Amino acid sequence: MRSLRTMSAAILLLVAFGLQAQSKKDKKIMNDAKKAKKTLLKTSPGLKSFFDQSAGYVLFPNVGKGGFIIGGASGNGVVYENGKAIGMANLKKLNVGLQAGGQAIIEIIFFETDVDLMRFKEGKFAFAAEASAVALKSGAAVNAKYKDGVAVFALPKAGLMADASVGGQKFGYKAF
Repeated sequence: MRSLRTMSAAILLLVAFGLQAQSKKDKKIMNDAKKAKKTLLKTSPGLKSFFDQSAGYVLFPNVGKGGFIIGGASGNGVVYENGKAIGMANLKKLNVGLQAGGQAIIEIIFFETDVDLMRFKEGKFAFAAEASAVALKSGAAVNAKYKDGVAVFALPKAGLMADASVGGQKFGYKAF
């Protein structure tokens, strides 16, 4: 009986520790991601098929980017597998080229297969988003397709930025 109580207490501690593994910052990002998903679907209902059929996706609800000749961007997001949050991600970008201003965007990357999602989780994923991102407007997602296992969409939230730069995005992933 005593070992059963000890085991129960240990399980309760593990559950409590697991629930606290997500920081306040992570919880805020997760809440922002839920709101961003609603905004994305309202702006472009064609994204529903990507949400429903992708192996997973990473949603960055608040990506800030800006620059004057040399620019950068960063943001934090949530990684989902089969519709369930499985971890947190970060995005970093540095680029050089003709650019000026600042902008806030929502960025989402859909992964076509489990292998594509695994590449992201293993840190083997980086690309030049400006070459493959679809700027969302009403109806823009209807004809969008995966390219090399990913489909990337960006929705401007605020700001104005003129950008004709080349650069790449790098990502980090931390499982729950």
